[in-house]
Amino acid sequence: MPTRLPVVLRRCHTCASGSFRANGKFRVNAHHKLLDAWLLALCTGCGDTTKLTVLERAHVRSVQPELLDRMHANDPALAAELLQDPVVRRRNRVALDWTGAWRLDTGGQDHPDREVIDVSVTFGARIPVRPLRLIADGCGLSRTETERLLSEGKIVSTARLTGRLTGDFGFLLKR
Repeated sequence: MPTRLPVVLRRCHTCASGSFRANGKFRVNAHHKLLDAWLLALCTGCGDTTKLTVLERAHVRSVQPELLDRMHANDPALAAELLQDPVVRRRNRVALDWTGAWRLDTGGQDHPDREVIDVSVTFGARIPVRPLRLIADGCGLSRTETERLLSEGKIVSTARLTGRLTGDFGFLLKR
């Protein structure tokens, strides 16, 4: 589950810092019947503001009123949605750093003595994480032990557990 907005990785023109922190504030500008909208982010080094383009010269009638209301209200949930949108990230040439911006909720520790554990992992947001890290943290194992169990075939999944995942998956852990 996400705990805060991720850090936006982009070069600052003022201090050459490489990261910005989005705070959920928007700026909307109207030019006759055309709208521009930006998500504002502050440089972690100097505090300078950058604008991440959300809408560019969009006709007023093409913008959903609910979206416009959420931008005017500086909705942090909308900021989170837009930061995860690949189109917005590509348009602004930014990447996200989720380090320290999520937590693992296991729902309790009722499984340590079982021989076989069937686990379903659901993501609260599209956060890229390493499945082996989630398995190690959630089951109270070391990363080395988790890798060993995977190589021995004691962790089985239809999803690829090496690399990073952003979507739901399940696995079976045999002790």
